[in-house]
Amino acid sequence: MSSEIRILDNVNFPEDLKGLSLDEIKKLSLEIREVIIEVVSANGGHLASNLGAVDLTLALHRVFDAPRDKIIWDVGHQCYTHKIVTGRKDRIYSIRKRDGLVGFPDMEESEYDVLNTGHASTSLAFASGMAIARDRNNEDYHIVAVIGDGALTGGLALEALNHIGQVRQRLIIVLNDNKMSISPNVGGISKYLNYLASGRPYIRLKEVVQTIFKHIPGIGKNMVEATRKLLTILRTMMVPGSFFNDLGVKYIGPIKGHNVKEMEKAFQEAKKHDFPVLLHIVTEKGQGYRPAEENPSDYHSSGPFDIANGKFIKKSNKPSYSKVFGQTVLEMIKRDKSIIALTAAMPGGTGLDLVQEEFPDNFFDVGIAEQYMIGFAGGLALAGRKPVVGIYSTFMQRALDQIIHDVTLMQIPLVVGIDRGGLVGGDGPTHQGIYDISLLRPLPGVVLLAPKDENELQHAIYTGFQLKKPVFIRYPKEGGIGVPMDEDFKELPPGKSEIIREGTDGVILAVGPLVYRALEAADKLFTGDGINLTVVNVRYIKPLDSELILEYINKKKKILNMNRKKKIITIEDGIRSGGFSTLIRELLDKEKVKNYAMLALGVPEETIEVASREELLAKYHLNAEGIYSEIKKLFKR
Repeated sequence: MSSEIRILDNVNFPEDLKGLSLDEIKKLSLEIREVIIEVVSANGGHLASNLGAVDLTLALHRVFDAPRDKIIWDVGHQCYTHKIVTGRKDRIYSIRKRDGLVGFPDMEESEYDVLNTGHASTSLAFASGMAIARDRNNEDYHIVAVIGDGALTGGLALEALNHIGQVRQRLIIVLNDNKMSISPNVGGISKYLNYLASGRPYIRLKEVVQTIFKHIPGIGKNMVEATRKLLTILRTMMVPGSFFNDLGVKYIGPIKGHNVKEMEKAFQEAKKHDFPVLLHIVTEKGQGYRPAEENPSDYHSSGPFDIANGKFIKKSNKPSYSKVFGQTVLEMIKRDKSIIALTAAMPGGTGLDLVQEEFPDNFFDVGIAEQYMIGFAGGLALAGRKPVVGIYSTFMQRALDQIIHDVTLMQIPLVVGIDRGGLVGGDGPTHQGIYDISLLRPLPGVVLLAPKDENELQHAIYTGFQLKKPVFIRYPKEGGIGVPMDEDFKELPPGKSEIIREGTDGVILAVGPLVYRALEAADKLFTGDGINLTVVNVRYIKPLDSELILEYINKKKKILNMNRKKKIITIEDGIRSGGFSTLIRELLDKEKVKNYAMLALGVPEETIEVASREELLAKYHLNAEGIYSEIKKLFKR
């Protein structure tokens, strides 16, 4: 950054913006963009969306009186400028770091953050409820929901719009239309918004018609009425925002999202109405940084990068599990064209962009619509196709009813890759994938796999199609182990675990890639402490390999001192309550196993702080050193 005094140096809270001239605001926008680029290049984070929302954020805070007026960000990853101008400027360099700022709005962090919004499409429902409550309380303040165009594809947002138009409470909706969520938006809503943003054909046509009739002398009443009806029909066909107007929400726009003066004028106009208003703001994702403008998908949620050339700084040359998932699905489609790959607005994040590029007819991006995606997959399966879904664990939660009602109860075959399963670094509490095991484990007929490495992942995907059941495969957000990849697929024996290491003093039952950390800990315990443990790659969480576990316990009775308790250690990258450790306790109780000591390593019931994945694994004793120390304590007891 330059050493000269910046306008930003004197801006700490929204009131500091109100006295600035428009020229000063333009300069401030550039300064804030420099800060955002600098922060994200070092920490990683959401770059393109934040660069696109700088001017919009400044205009909002100049017109509205936050925190008295409530500004709700949906989704929250476009809130970096908001944080900078609401008292957190000096901490912005800590964003996404341990003990630093959260990369999304956080109510505990600031009174300016009305709502924790890490998932899309939630703002309108909250804003609607708050508006009704405000009016019933005889209070007087504005409520502004800033929703992205991608979030508007979510069913919850459309349900809220439907109700808002019915109730017609005083509410302002700011639609930030940058034509993208994570990847380019898809579907009818996106096409409609693109049409609106392209111009105002009805208004131009109306002006032409009125001009013609003004120059025709002696127009009678019938001609005027016919003209009115004609214009009504044309309005229905062509007027910008007729969809929203017909719902009962007044449409204003499109408005240039990088023209602060134009936005401020529109916001002031919206404040005068006592009914719901939608302002259509058109912005450019990545505004002000050419690499992000040209490749906004790559810079949606990016890792660290070199500002000078925009090249990402790779931490590992090992392929991510997401990439292996995409490569495997691509290879399977080459062999079987009945396979259809699905994603909810994130082909790049799930690795399925590889399929999108090579086999577009075998790929569907349904937008931010996880519930629909699962139902859609069920329909494909019933009609003879073979659906494979790529979805983040944290977003899979949104489709739980469809998973239960529309898939498992009917035993519809499909394969679901649960990306970001387990602890997720950087994004904080809203993006943790720690609940999938406990949510899926009770469902009848479900197969739940957790491969130990990238090679086993490709075999798990292949196996999923052979089982002809609802198959869920969870894997973390991290680089692979770096193991050799088999050239051809093989079926993993259904419901069978794998013994990685033999020992006589106890057993470690490990889930997913934590197997390797458990193995490292077991080797250290043996060489340094004389504790010899068996390590089991559980692989199938469901159906569980109960036979192997019980056989091990019964066999070891003959070897161990009968007065010494058997040691059973479970290791899972997920919440313990209702998770894998609960499953093992239930098995031991059912089989009336006695005289054992169990150590359950996993995530407790608490909000997960912002930190890197390795920091979180260390905090919960799930890295090799933590596993070693906890097991050593168990044996000392």
